[in-house]
Amino acid sequence: MTASQSPYAQVLHELAALMLAVAAESVTMVKRSAPDHALTLKKKQEWSIYLEFLKVMFNLADRLSAFHLPIQEQPVFMNSLEDAVTQHLKAVLEPALGPDSDEMELVITIGNAVADSRREHERFRFVVTDEDSIKEEFFRQFGEKVALILDTPGNSAVVAAATLCAGAVIPAMKALFERVPGQGPASLTTAAQSSNEQPDRATGNEIKLVSVMSTVEGEQVETRWGLHPGFRQDLNPEEARELSRLMNRIAQILGERYAAVAFSENWASWHKTGHA
Repeated sequence: MTASQSPYAQVLHELAALMLAVAAESVTMVKRSAPDHALTLKKKQEWSIYLEFLKVMFNLADRLSAFHLPIQEQPVFMNSLEDAVTQHLKAVLEPALGPDSDEMELVITIGNAVADSRREHERFRFVVTDEDSIKEEFFRQFGEKVALILDTPGNSAVVAAATLCAGAVIPAMKALFERVPGQGPASLTTAAQSSNEQPDRATGNEIKLVSVMSTVEGEQVETRWGLHPGFRQDLNPEEARELSRLMNRIAQILGERYAAVAFSENWASWHKTGHA
């Protein structure tokens, strides 16, 4: 399914435009943080920094989508986002590349960026809307990689600029995801009324408060869970701790079952991979 055919077409369009705009502006901000090196920066280095910002934003989008989309629709959404970013990037670069430019090269470039993002960033386990040490480490390592590409390893100004730009996109992304059908305070109210008035309502009127997702890559299985941001805010510290304890146990049980099924003989040819 292409981005234009997706039921989330408008959100995908705006999310892709946001990612490209932030990546471009972020490159400018990073260059300003090291003006001496910016003067000698090669186009290849600048392009590499641009792609690093896209990689981290694909990962942030993937993490946020877990809170706002049904689990079964999340992989399709991320595939459509990859397509949308590719199409937007082609439109941006077309004046420079010409109308006869090879779109396949861009498709491969963005596809590789998504694969690299998954390989580099998925090992960091954190909730994107929370603040914790793992999230800080995620952004710190990202900033250091940007500084390395800029030939300014360990430059605190470059690291700070890169992490600030990457982190600043989260609220804007979150606002876009809240426009997904079925999200937002009004939808929560509607769903609550429906639960009282229509016990046998069709799927699609519910609000997903808790999600659990398992992904397999090679011979490794990862299972993670997340909460709807609004639900998380309603919990007091004791309730949050108890829910975390229970969900960690649930994730372990489901992850073990998922692994048993995914690596069984009947499913030997089936591989469900994560995104970004």
